[in-house]
Amino acid sequence: MCEASRCFVGSRLQGVFIGMVKGSRVGDAVPIAESRLVSAFIWPETWSAKKFHENFAGSNLQIDTSYAIRTPTYDGPINDVTTEYVACNGGPNPTTPSSNIINVVAGSTVNAIWRHTLDSTPANDATYVLDPSHLGPVIAYMKKVDDATTDVGYGPGWFKISEQGLNVATQKWATTDLINNAGVQPIAIPSCIANGQYLLRAELIALHSAGGSLGAQLYMECAQINVSGGTGTATPSTVSFPGAYGQSDPGILINIYQTLTTYTIPGPTPFVCGAAQSTAKSSSTSAAASTAKPTSSSTLSTSTVTKTSSGAVATGTGTAAVYAQCGGQGWTGATACASGSKCVVNVCLRDGEYGEYVVACVSDGDIGLLWDSRRR
Repeated sequence: MCEASRCFVGSRLQGVFIGMVKGSRVGDAVPIAESRLVSAFIWPETWSAKKFHENFAGSNLQIDTSYAIRTPTYDGPINDVTTEYVACNGGPNPTTPSSNIINVVAGSTVNAIWRHTLDSTPANDATYVLDPSHLGPVIAYMKKVDDATTDVGYGPGWFKISEQGLNVATQKWATTDLINNAGVQPIAIPSCIANGQYLLRAELIALHSAGGSLGAQLYMECAQINVSGGTGTATPSTVSFPGAYGQSDPGILINIYQTLTTYTIPGPTPFVCGAAQSTAKSSSTSAAASTAKPTSSSTLSTSTVTKTSSGAVATGTGTAAVYAQCGGQGWTGATACASGSKCVVNVCLRDGEYGEYVVACVSDGDIGLLWDSRRR
């Protein structure tokens, strides 16, 4: 544990959505200006509410911050996948309505931009995209709606258009590729969908504390877009939010602090123009759906994910005592916790600075509290 320090139990990693840059066609590179900063994953020192910043740009077009986004007034995660807030945020992170809509051409690429904090840049923040220890999948969905400015978001109609999870050969997560690509998540808009208004949902799932119930942290927001130029030759099969994810799904409830041979990305398989339609979770190898050219010298590597119907099994044996280590990089000891405690990630504070994190068993009554790690 973090001797003579304090820990935020459960590592309440926070964040909101993204900035966006709209490309002209699939394969076009779009320069990302460092001024287009947004809050996605935010360390505990910035728990205070932050404004959500969102940007689109196409050619010489620059659209103002928070344009066409239901801006959250708080930047916490959604942990309960059974609530309506898993669709477009809200609830613990109240959102502000927007009357704006952004035009997007079918077959083009929209880039979601993620940042560690609102003012993070490579010059002032070594982890300016997100903290590298916060690992998980990167996903995008769309929903056809009559009016994107008034649709509630939750309910049926959602179809996945891209996903990237774990490359089991390299043990590299999609969030690591996201960091290597300067925080840019390319999202290809299908060319075969119908024209009209949609909600576009970009999502990161942080699995650093997903070994316990309600431990996975979901970050998402919905952009309001109008699609033109679509052929309308395909009608995607859809799922519902809530409903697409279950709290015990193997991609939601999982101990990632081990060598994983499989990882099941939550939700259905991505919709692909011309492919057979299904909302079932795939049992085959999947890859990132986007074909967009990277917007920096780093590339988004292909994620090879074998989907299965069961979760990963911890390799450690025995039971760890309360406040004893139960996971972490290279950990081979006990991963189960004593009765009345859970295995969670604890972000530690030393002399006013946030540094290391530990994975340890914490009593149920302490989870979510600021506590003194000397009480072991």
